[in-house]
Amino acid sequence: MAAAKPENLSLVVHGPGDLRLENYPIPEPGPNEVLLKMHSVGICGSDVHYWQHGRIGDFVVKKPMVLGHEASGTVVKVGSLVRHLQPGQQSPFANGFVYSFSTYISVLNLYILGFYTGEGNWDRQLPDNVTFEEGALIEPLSVGIHACRRAGVTLGNKVLVCGAGPIGLVSLLAAKAMGAAQVVVTDLSASRLSKAKEVGADFILQISNESPQEIAKKVEGLLGSKPEVTIECTGVETSIQAGIYATHSGGTLVLVGLGSEMTSVPLVHAATREVDIKGVFRYCNTWPMAISMLASKSVNVKPLVTHRFPLEKALEAFETSKKGLGLKVMIKCDPNDQNP
Repeated sequence: MAAAKPENLSLVVHGPGDLRLENYPIPEPGPNEVLLKMHSVGICGSDVHYWQHGRIGDFVVKKPMVLGHEASGTVVKVGSLVRHLQPGQQSPFANGFVYSFSTYISVLNLYILGFYTGEGNWDRQLPDNVTFEEGALIEPLSVGIHACRRAGVTLGNKVLVCGAGPIGLVSLLAAKAMGAAQVVVTDLSASRLSKAKEVGADFILQISNESPQEIAKKVEGLLGSKPEVTIECTGVETSIQAGIYATHSGGTLVLVGLGSEMTSVPLVHAATREVDIKGVFRYCNTWPMAISMLASKSVNVKPLVTHRFPLEKALEAFETSKKGLGLKVMIKCDPNDQNP
């Protein structure tokens, strides 16, 4: 009797509201590729958005697409020309410059929630003291690092982070690691603000019905002065407005959250106070710093993971993430290893 073929269970979105678990063939790595067996994959807000709406702005699902780009796994096979990676090594990866969930480096075949083949001419080995879950969180941490770099966060800065979701919290972690003296985090959710305090926020501010100007005034009161840097992670119009009002003259507002294409903001107010407004779309050249931060324990991303599901319960995991019942929901791909 022929041996059963190993499964490569994958989570595939076919269109709005149509998410399926399907078994794909395990790809064979090309000469410059490596084959990774996935261990931990975080659910990103973009994954949920693709599932719910079949698109994010101009990025539209036109054919079945495997979800999951916050991931880490083990090298199980390498191509004939790969010299610096060996089977058994642990490696993280992330999506690249197109939202087909290719890796940070070019990818030919991609099967995230099972096995995946990526080009082998890159060095992404995880240090021994970094877990698979931490490796999977290198991708969102990179967003926070890139946002802080774009904002010019430096020693002694006062920083406002709008939004205490996963990206807001990695922005908080990155800001503190890069020398910010004080960080205040705002959000509607008391539980998320409690998590922000747990991971290092100096001040938290729960928003209710205040105007953007009132929020800015409260932020100034907490910090003793306006922050030099604001990192806006919600995409909500009123939050962007509050960020402009709150930022110190000559400071920088970085827009990380993606909201409506057309947004009303007090632009003249920003211009007359020389508040720079910058955008962020993913990250660039951040992985060495992210890995270093995790290896040196200068940041702790472990508290961000609040829920874990085996791959077979991926649909339940997505429902949990959609309802906002957890902060970072992690899918564990290996049924024999459900540890962090």
